[in-house]
Order: sequence, then C-alpha cells, then structure tokens
Amino acid sequence: MISRKAVVETGSRGDNLTVMDFAVIRKNVVIGDNVIIHPHVVIEPGVKIGNNVVIYPGAYIGKEPGGPSLARIPKFSRSLSIGDNCHIGPNSVIYYDVVIGKDTLIGDGASIREKCRIGPSCVIGRYASINYAVSIGSGTKIMDFAVVTGHASIGKNVFIAHSVVMANDNEMGRSGYNVKNIRGPVIKDGVSVGIGALILPAVVIGKNAVVAAGAVVTRDVPDNSLAKGLPARIVRKKG
Repeated sequence: MISRKAVVETGSRGDNLTVMDFAVIRKNVVIGDNVIIHPHVVIEPGVKIGNNVVIYPGAYIGKEPGGPSLARIPKFSRSLSIGDNCHIGPNSVIYYDVVIGKDTLIGDGASIREKCRIGPSCVIGRYASINYAVSIGSGTKIMDFAVVTGHASIGKNVFIAHSVVMANDNEMGRSGYNVKNIRGPVIKDGVSVGIGALILPAVVIGKNAVVAAGAVVTRDVPDNSLAKGLPARIVRKKG
C-alpha cells in the first residue's frame, strides 16, 4: 500500500511495500520486499534497502555531509545500503556512504556519519552519535547517548554502555585538520565498556577486556584485563 499523500519517485520496489503519508522516496532508490516506511521519512537517491526493513517516522536516509566552517571537506559516495530485517528508528539520520548489515537496530534519533560500516546484528542506541569512517563489527551494541569518534574501530560482540565518549585528536583541533593526526580508539572483539567511560585518541583496548564505569582511558588496555579509575589503571587480569 502506497499512500496518495506520499511522494514515491522510484520504480525499483519490491512486493508488499507500505509507504505511509508524507514520506518522500526519490529516484534511484532500490527497495526490497515487505518494507514498511512510516510517515515523514525522506530517502534520497542511491539508497538500497533490503527485505523486511522498517523505517520509522521522520528518519532521513541519505543525508549529504557538508556545511560551513567545517575543518575538513567530506569525501563520500552517494550510496547507502541497509541490510535485510533492519529497523531504523524515528528521527534517525543516516548519511551517504554508509553500509548497515542485516538484523541491525538503529535507535531513535541516532546519527551515523559518512563512510561508516556497521556489521550485522548490531544495536545503535537512541541518540547515539557514530562519527565518520567508523567500523563496527557484528553483534556489537552501542547504547544510548554514546559518542563514537571519527576513525574509531570497534570489533565484534562489543558492548559500549550509555554515555561513553571517545576522542580522536590529541591536539583538540588547535593545529587544524590533518588526517594523519586523527586516530580514533581501537576496541577489539568482546570488550565491555561501562557507563560514562572516556576513551582517548589512539588507545587500543584488547580482546575481552573490561573498562569500568567512569574510567578515563589514556593508555592501552591488554587483552583479558580490567581497567578502572581516573586515569584508568589495570587492576587485574581476567581469569
């Protein structure tokens, strides 16, 4: 069912498509089977949507990065892929040049910037911010209000708790933008990061490590270890 109040310009659409009032779907959008698009969704050209996807009201899919006063000129392709069985929350914004794996939930109001690659079976929580050029492995959960900085790398089956914040520039922008100096954290498979932790640039958190709530991580954390405190210290190895 396609509402008469919707604007649907694409002809590449699968079976059993539902488009509700005031949704806007531009040309060159490819839509799979059994897709539901709620009111006031906007989908720009070049977006590919898999089967059984639900996109909730007000989501903007295919935003072009850019604007005045940016420290860098974004480079991106005008393409975007959403895998099968994904749910895209209300008022979320997904930029161009993003790939989202199947069975992934994007929470209400989340923002995902250009050049991000998100694996299957992930959760991006409500109002989480995923900055540009971030990779996220399969099965990873990033909770509400977390901020994942540009050029961060997050492995598989990682848990990032509510309000975790990451940084990628030790100069804090004082030397201008130089991609060689932009180094996001590397968080390896199986890591858990507690509520409100701060993870500074270029830090490597090893496999299956735990970062306690409120920790400020200024140096690498070994595999299978627990780090806590301000600044964080390794207090024990996991058994």
